[in-house]
Amino acid sequence: MERYDRLTTLIDKFKLTVSSAVPEGANLVVHTASDGTPDRACFRTRGTGFPPSERLVLFWAHVDWSGLHNPFLTALPDTVDIDMSADPDGIGLVRMMQSEIAEQRCGVDSVLNRLGEVLIVRMMRAQIEAGSTQPGLLAGLSDQRLSRAIVAMHDRPGQAWRTEDLAQLAGMSRSRFAETFLSSVGEPPAAYLRRWRLTLARQDIIKGHRVDVVARRYGFVSPEGFSRAFRRHHGEPPIALRHGQA
Repeated sequence: MERYDRLTTLIDKFKLTVSSAVPEGANLVVHTASDGTPDRACFRTRGTGFPPSERLVLFWAHVDWSGLHNPFLTALPDTVDIDMSADPDGIGLVRMMQSEIAEQRCGVDSVLNRLGEVLIVRMMRAQIEAGSTQPGLLAGLSDQRLSRAIVAMHDRPGQAWRTEDLAQLAGMSRSRFAETFLSSVGEPPAAYLRRWRLTLARQDIIKGHRVDVVARRYGFVSPEGFSRAFRRHHGEPPIALRHGQA
């Protein structure tokens, strides 16, 4: 049976880094109970710094996950807050992170980044499981049926997906799938697929890939049509972005 992983592609496509930070530059903080046991993690998805609080802090960190170019990050609420008091695995994880920050041994940056990635993934799992009342990617991924279609688009963006194909993956009729997708994600499946393709295309252009190669990779009929769509979506033609990076 094929497994649908709702996070791995998003982790792979958008670079995630976690590093130690001072309070004013942090967007991740782990609090402790009065006995020093980690009990809450808070991640600000937009901006840095936290309002003054009397809660004890275990450590501060800064998370960079490609910012506004990551559609999953932009679909999250401004603050992601999880209760860790009954999560022994999470408590052990953040204790390891705190130890690395405090002791500053060789390789600390690499270890902290990997442990931080695990923490963020655990927080994102909790968000998907909780779902969202607002239309967007988070709501779509939280739906067991729609998520199959969304993950398929994420994993195989260059495939010539039809609404019928996606509806079949979701186990729904074409009309029901289109209606549910629009109400949950906030746009039709074809519009979401195009936006996802153009998001990935931007990353490839920045890496120096040729415009015609990227256009074919993401299912555009011609480089000219791709360039027009790219400019409408990103505000500049792909060739300008490629030259700028060069």
